[in-house]
Amino acid sequence: MQTRNPQILSSLANIPTRTASIRRTTKETDIEVSVNLDGTGKCNTATGVPFLDHMLNQIASHGLIDLDVQATGDLEIDDHHTNEDVGITLGQALGKALGDRQGIVRFGNFLAPLDEALIQVALDFSGRPHLSYGLQIPTQRVGTYDTQLVREFFVAIVNHSQMTLHIRQLDGINSHHIIEATFKAFARSLRLAIEIDPRRNGAIPSSKGVL
Repeated sequence: MQTRNPQILSSLANIPTRTASIRRTTKETDIEVSVNLDGTGKCNTATGVPFLDHMLNQIASHGLIDLDVQATGDLEIDDHHTNEDVGITLGQALGKALGDRQGIVRFGNFLAPLDEALIQVALDFSGRPHLSYGLQIPTQRVGTYDTQLVREFFVAIVNHSQMTLHIRQLDGINSHHIIEATFKAFARSLRLAIEIDPRRNGAIPSSKGVL
């Protein structure tokens, strides 16, 4: 059985437990999100929006974070409020779990193919929220899910985790493939960015000393 590099273990010893739970309740939704950034990809989601659950599973599985999302919302109106508020609450949970972001790699970049679709995601836990969104999704719906909500989900994540996020579509004609490749690329970029850099030895990854 392999053991972790002693240098990595030393760095991890200086990092607080990276978990968080957030509950956000409004007149439109009631959302509870728990994350463990050092998990194994366990996922338990019940948002009432099946396609959103499918995408959250991509984040957990490919980001290797443990994720629990329980949501109720005014789905009798449409999926918008639930979709956005899950993004807000997940963003808040990521931000809380990262704390002052000491010791992390900070940047992540991944290129994900899914059949004909090819999506590139780059992100930076910079403390400065910004989204550059380059998807061109050809249909208005995947099943019952409004594809406009993909952008709204990432806007919410970005603003509430305070990350810079760039999403680029290099190829793709199938809406499901484009969206799923985006979430997979986001998950892998997230995984890279939140990894502990053993050479940092717990320091904040910024020349300013703060993010």
